[in-house]
Amino acid sequence: MRKKRLGFKQVKLLFVKLVLSLFLLSIAWVLLYRWVAPPATLHMIKRRAEAGAADKANPGIAYDFVGLEEMSEQLPLAVVASEDQLFLQHNGFDVDAIMDAFKRNQKGGNIRGGSTISQQVAKNVFLWHGRSYLRKGVEAYFTVLIEVLWGKQRIMEVYLNIAEMGDGVFGVEAASQKYFKKPAKDLGRQQAALLAAVLPNPIKFSAKNPSGYTLRRRSKIARAMGRLGGTTYIKAILPEKVEK
Repeated sequence: MRKKRLGFKQVKLLFVKLVLSLFLLSIAWVLLYRWVAPPATLHMIKRRAEAGAADKANPGIAYDFVGLEEMSEQLPLAVVASEDQLFLQHNGFDVDAIMDAFKRNQKGGNIRGGSTISQQVAKNVFLWHGRSYLRKGVEAYFTVLIEVLWGKQRIMEVYLNIAEMGDGVFGVEAASQKYFKKPAKDLGRQQAALLAAVLPNPIKFSAKNPSGYTLRRRSKIARAMGRLGGTTYIKAILPEKVEK
């Protein structure tokens, strides 16, 4: 009996050490990406593998991480207007949006999400895509971590760099170069709104050859950007301009 009790204590201690190690590893991982650009995400790797399996002529991934100061101020405004208008107010979760999405999904039809920009970053940078309760739980954990350890400005910067904006095209710099032949810092309101318009489904919707629906969505987002008050609305997360 004594050996059994000792064995249980050892297993319990091992479990505690494992949990503590995973916790510290997750903290270190999040802190690393606070200053270092993610080299890739699981979703990028998946897209690259799918392209290779489909024998595409150019199966590579277009991804060029740039700082928020190297982007047009219209870009963060566009995704806030389109994806998460309470981004600056919430602590990572929009409870009302989550409950609304849950009620709509209970009625059947197309599955709708209530994820904030913070949740999308947590999912895309640290996790795999899926709809299991386990993944959602881990997503919530990483969402809290980045809200605490990164802050809103870094979350927005990473989001605009890792969001898929076309087949194999990730981030605003790669998308700007591909679709508009210029850097992300030179985009205007309509172009920023167009990139935001394809975010719900960047494979179905195209910024290069936008459908009537995509163009209508672009106009709706551009109007929302104006109603929010323009870039003044997101002033708190914009990099300070250096006087020359």
